[in-house]
Parts: sequence; C-alpha cells; structure tokens
Amino acid sequence: MTTFSADSRFHRQLLLFNGLLPVLLILVDAWRGRLGANPVEFVTRASGVLTLVFLFLTLLVTPLRKIYGWNWLLKQRRLLGLYAFFYGLAHLVTYLAYDRDWQLQTVIGDVYKRPFIAIGMFSFVLMVPLAVTSTNAMIKKLGGARWAQLHRLTYYITIGGVLHYWIIVKSDITYPLIFAVVLALLLGYRAVAAIKKARGAAAPRAS
Repeated sequence: MTTFSADSRFHRQLLLFNGLLPVLLILVDAWRGRLGANPVEFVTRASGVLTLVFLFLTLLVTPLRKIYGWNWLLKQRRLLGLYAFFYGLAHLVTYLAYDRDWQLQTVIGDVYKRPFIAIGMFSFVLMVPLAVTSTNAMIKKLGGARWAQLHRLTYYITIGGVLHYWIIVKSDITYPLIFAVVLALLLGYRAVAAIKKARGAAAPRAS
C-alpha cells in the first residue's frame, strides 16, 4: 500500500510538471521573442491544441487501463481533465482579450457569424460543470453513478473541439484529421465495449 501511494504521488507530480511545461516553454519563447510574426495567433492555436491533447489523454485512460492493466492512470484522470479545462480557459481568454478586446457584447455576434466560434464556445461551456465537479466532495455529493454520467460530456466536448479545429484550418487539414481518426478509434473502442457488456448481461437471461 505504501509503495502504491508513493508511486501515485510520483505519477501525480510528474503529470503536474509536464502539464505546466508547455506554459513555461511559451513564456520562455515569449521573453526571447520567438513566438513568430503573430504571437497572439501562436498562443491561441497552441492553447487550443493543448486543450485537445489533454482531452484525448483523458479519454485514453480507460482503454490503457483495461488493455494494459495500468490502473494507476485512473487516479490521474481528473488532473488530466483539469489541465484540459485550464488550456481551454487560456484559449478562451486569449480570444476575448486579443480578438474581441474584452468587448463581450460583440461575442454574441461573433458566435452567430462564425460557426467554429459557436462550436468552441459550446464545448467550453460543457467543460465548466466537469471542472466544478472534479473534487472529491462533489463526487460524494453527486454519487459515483451520477458523476460518471455527467462526465460522459467529455465525449461531446472532444467532438466539438475537433470540429472547432477542423473548421478553423482552411487548407492543410492534416492535424485535425489525425485528431478525428484517433477520436473515432477511442469512441469505437467504447462502443464495442458497451455492446459486449450489453450482450454479456443479456446472455444469462436468454439462457
């Protein structure tokens, strides 16, 4: 038990450091003036991609745990989700600060005119209740089953994030396509697992 606890703390510290590493690298590059000709666009794109990366890492926990028996990942899933929310918030703040100049009344019109903004906003709104209910106290208050049901919103958030990214990219869709293919595999894995579970539950009744 002591060894597992120590390993769990190590994994968490490792994830904490690596989750913040992109921020540190961006800050260093900004200080050195190495963010390219359009630093705002770079930060906006980087924060958006990082949001997707952490959403995908969150979805990867279940298949990795079931296929390879990496149960230690389960304890880190909430932190991965919180990092996804953190980078999603950074993405939103960058948009509000530099694209909208904090003129929040113009956001509604932008949502109406640009579908990718609407999809991105909707996906971020869905992330908020997941971040709010990420504490042990909220899990206990909601109950495990209700909490798990609520956090299935991650599927819709990730789909929205991939669509948001795909629409933004006007020419080279290589990276959005990679995200879309990986997402299809992850959702396909869950669909197959759900079908097998349903068949397994129905088999005894049929006999």
